[in-house]
Amino acid sequence: MRVPPEFRDRDDTEVAVLDALVGRAEDGMTVLELRSGVDATIDEVEAALSSLKEAGLIEVERADERVRIYPDDRVVPDPGEQLDADPGLLDAIRERLGL
Repeated sequence: MRVPPEFRDRDDTEVAVLDALVGRAEDGMTVLELRSGVDATIDEVEAALSSLKEAGLIEVERADERVRIYPDDRVVPDPGEQLDADPGLLDAIRERLGL
């Protein structure tokens, strides 16, 4: 499952982190799980998490000495909502042109 388009205008690592979290919205993820699921360094993942937390797009819970990270409810698409898995040609051109 992917993050809705209105949340995809962020840094690539932030979008990758959100996509990973949305895919496991019910269970959440640890930083280690995120690191293994996102193609980025630990420093990039931590910077992305910091930025996403500041923007209110993730929630962090501590339980049993373990930290789990969840996407904010507004980031998780409705179950019936279909989002394109791959951007279309026009979307790719717009992104390339910075539109």
